[in-house]
Amino acid sequence: MRDPKFRRPRLPRTRRGQRRLVQAVMAGCVLALLPATWMYAVAGDRLRTAADVPRTDVAVVFGAGLWDGEPSPYLAHRLDAAAELYRKGRVEVVLVTGDNSREDYDEPDAMRVYLTRHGVPDGRIVSDYAGFDTWDSCVRAKKIFGVDEAVLISQGFHIRRAVALCQAAGVESYGVGVDAVHDATWYYGGAREIFAAGKAALDAAFRPDPRFLGPQEPGVERALATAE
Repeated sequence: MRDPKFRRPRLPRTRRGQRRLVQAVMAGCVLALLPATWMYAVAGDRLRTAADVPRTDVAVVFGAGLWDGEPSPYLAHRLDAAAELYRKGRVEVVLVTGDNSREDYDEPDAMRVYLTRHGVPDGRIVSDYAGFDTWDSCVRAKKIFGVDEAVLISQGFHIRRAVALCQAAGVESYGVGVDAVHDATWYYGGAREIFAAGKAALDAAFRPDPRFLGPQEPGVERALATAE
C-alpha cells in the first residue's frame, strides 16, 4: 500500500510551466558545466608533452595510490614521465606530493624509492608528506617549498584541474598528461573530475589553507643547489 505521505512529483501541465521547467534544467546544466569550462580555459594553452614542455627547475608529481606499498600503475606512469624529464634535462628536481596521514601508508616515500630505481638521484627528490588533495599540494608547493614555476605530471583526466589549481595558488605551471589504459579506473577518474571541478573552482575562488600548512622547508632550494 502506498504511503499517503509520499507524493510523486508532478510535471507542470501548462506550456508555460513546462517551459520554465526546461529553462531551469538548462540553467542547472550550464551552472554545473561552468567549473569545467573554467578549468579548460585556464589550462588550455599550458598542456605539453614530455618532448616539448619548457625546461623548468621543478617537476611536481601528484600521488595516485599505492598497491601493497608500491606505486599503483597510474602513479608509476606519472613517475616514469618525471624520470624521463629528469634524464632529458628538462627538470632538475622532482617534488613528490602525496598522502602520509597514517604510519602504514606513505605515498611520498614509495614515490621516492621508485624514482631512485629509475635513475633519479635521491638528492634531487623532495617529499611533501601532506599533499592530501590537489589544492593542498599546489598551495604547499608555493608556500612551503617556495616553488614559483613547475611542470605538473598526472593523467590526462586530472592534469587540467592540477594546472588550474596551481595557477590559482601562484605556481606558474605547465602540465604533462601521461598515457593511461582506458580501464574502469580511467573512466571513474574522468567521471570524478566532473564533480571535482566544482570543488576546484571554490578552492580557486576562496583559497582556503590546506589541511596542514606548517613551516617553510628548504628542500627544493637545497636540491637545486646541488644541481648547479
